[in-house]
Amino acid sequence: MSAQQTIHVGGEWRSAASGATREIIDPADATVFALVAEGGTEDTDAAVAAARRAFDEGEWPRTPVAERAALLRRVADLLQRNREALGALESRDAGKTLEEGRVDVDCVADAFRYFADLVMNESGGRVVDAGSDEIHSVVVHEPVGVCALITPWNYPLLQASWKIAPALAAGNTFVVKPSEITPLTTVELIHLLEEAGLPDGVANIVTGAGDPVGARLAEHPDVDLVSFTGGLSSGTKVMRAAADSVKKVALELGGKNPNVVFADACESDEDFDTAVDQALNAAFIHSGQVCSAGSRLIVEESLRERFVGELARRAEKIRLGRGTDDGVECGPLVSPQQLAKTEEYVASALAEGAVLRAGGRRPEGEGYEGYFYRPTVLDQCHREMRVVREEVFGPVLTVETFRTEDEAVALANDTEYGLAGAVWTADPGRARRVAGRLRHGTVWINDFHPYLPQAEWGGFGKSGIGRELGPAGLAEYREAKHIYQNLAPRPVRWFAG
Repeated sequence: MSAQQTIHVGGEWRSAASGATREIIDPADATVFALVAEGGTEDTDAAVAAARRAFDEGEWPRTPVAERAALLRRVADLLQRNREALGALESRDAGKTLEEGRVDVDCVADAFRYFADLVMNESGGRVVDAGSDEIHSVVVHEPVGVCALITPWNYPLLQASWKIAPALAAGNTFVVKPSEITPLTTVELIHLLEEAGLPDGVANIVTGAGDPVGARLAEHPDVDLVSFTGGLSSGTKVMRAAADSVKKVALELGGKNPNVVFADACESDEDFDTAVDQALNAAFIHSGQVCSAGSRLIVEESLRERFVGELARRAEKIRLGRGTDDGVECGPLVSPQQLAKTEEYVASALAEGAVLRAGGRRPEGEGYEGYFYRPTVLDQCHREMRVVREEVFGPVLTVETFRTEDEAVALANDTEYGLAGAVWTADPGRARRVAGRLRHGTVWINDFHPYLPQAEWGGFGKSGIGRELGPAGLAEYREAKHIYQNLAPRPVRWFAG
């Protein structure tokens, strides 16, 4: 495959119909390191047509569940075989550390195995008691059809797998559009699906921009479902475009996630160290370019100075650099646009009265030619600040304080989003109370960031609609059908004639 043939339609790798290409930039040094096809509407229509044929006429939707599950397990094995190469490619494309890239590959393999196990362990349908031995009534689940899968730039391979694995497990066909900034590992995943034996036309990919490729997928009348992960503005456009054909829509649109720390969580030196370490992890892993990043530290007033002081000290020591270099703890931002956006948010916060405790600048010197920004801690923040209300998607942590449990909950819930949040406390009763009151799709107690493929992922409010992972993540890619069989039919005699 030449560098430009990154569009896959009906089992064939091809260049864009227009011949257009896009340069892929290494965010660590701002140099071009790959060239991909820049697909357009014609390529998108061809991909949807191939997926439509494969669903309506092909074998995959009617393939026995055991065979579909076996293919997903083969894909998981291939992912592990290619772990090092995929992790390194993800690191270079998205800017994350190599270890993060490796962990992402492991999580992708876990997702494929989980959905393989899930469909294998299901029964043949839910029997409904109709109140008569003469009636057999059952609810079965069938694939939705052609799925449009639109994925973000921060976790390209992981987010693709969260959509592709359940879509295939359920028997669907699909067209995936990875972010135009970080498409490379998704292209490699399609190669692995081919190698695992997936029939032609089931998996299709179009590399290209959100407009026209994503926009066309959202509105296309032959697409039955669109699953989108990305920003709020783009997600609302997807929802509007999908409305005309009344297709199913699943949206994961990010968050502004609170990390609530009570003083009783830090009574011992060991507990204090753990809470500070986890706050750094919550905010700065992958340079804060995480939808569930704990970017709002909400700390009890009596603990604030000690906690924030130590947090800022450690933040200044975080080692930046190319993700594949030894000892690097944090990579660059993904693009110059993301770097400029981060700088603008920090400048606005300082103008609104925030106090800079760490970071707030680009690093200087050799090795920082790319889109690097120091992990930043902004103290004395309040709800009216843009940096507190809006998703920065950069290494920026804001600090707010509270005095009472009710005030902590009110601050944590004072957001349009509701993706994730955490509470740190040594009091089990308080932990349960606060977790129960937080309006967020995932709540961690004395932890931050772990997820399980068995547990649903998604949010409240403007964090989106629908769920990924877990049984509900599979249900997104299915339609329920009620089959009612009369075993002893006889005339109804409703009409006398």
